[in-house]
Amino acid sequence: MDTLLIQITNQNAYSLLNELEKLHLIKVLKKESTSTQKLSEKFAGKLPADAAKKLQNHITQSRAEWDM
Repeated sequence: MDTLLIQITNQNAYSLLNELEKLHLIKVLKKESTSTQKLSEKFAGKLPADAAKKLQNHITQSRAEWDM
């Protein structure tokens, strides 16, 4: 079976999806809406150290240019 991601554009769609699920034609998967994890924790270690250092240097240089 395929898994599809859909966007609901009308509130009536929820009742239709529930009816299809009751008929065992589809299964509605619940998606967690919020994450309590901080972004710094989520993305920590995702960038190689050398690339992170280059990026940090670029950011520092860019900010210094604005102060001139």
